[in-house]
Amino acid sequence: MKRPVSRGRAQARELPGLDAVTVYSATNPKRSNVMPLERGEVHRYDMDRMIVEFTMLKQGRVISCAISTAAMDNIEGRSDLKADHRVDQFMRLRDVIEERASKKLSEQNQSDGPVILRSNDFAK
Repeated sequence: MKRPVSRGRAQARELPGLDAVTVYSATNPKRSNVMPLERGEVHRYDMDRMIVEFTMLKQGRVISCAISTAAMDNIEGRSDLKADHRVDQFMRLRDVIEERASKKLSEQNQSDGPVILRSNDFAK
């Protein structure tokens, strides 16, 4: 007799080597495309707007994206970085930032962006 398979985060603990996002995607067909965007380029830190600009690719099209420094500070739990360290901070947090940008784009009605990430996009 087969045991029922649990869904969601609990299942990730039962399957070594798989994270909750991978398991959730595999067990929920409606969410099978968790990250429809591909990694693009990091452009620059805009000190006047206090954002880091970057791009992502969706089926070969460039999607303009940005994240506020406040959002990065909240993710990292610090706010003492100088302007010349903001791109380095982005690189440390890149996977989390890009995953959220991809999710936000899929939630928006506009399929070609731009995507602006703020602190509330990372609320727990």
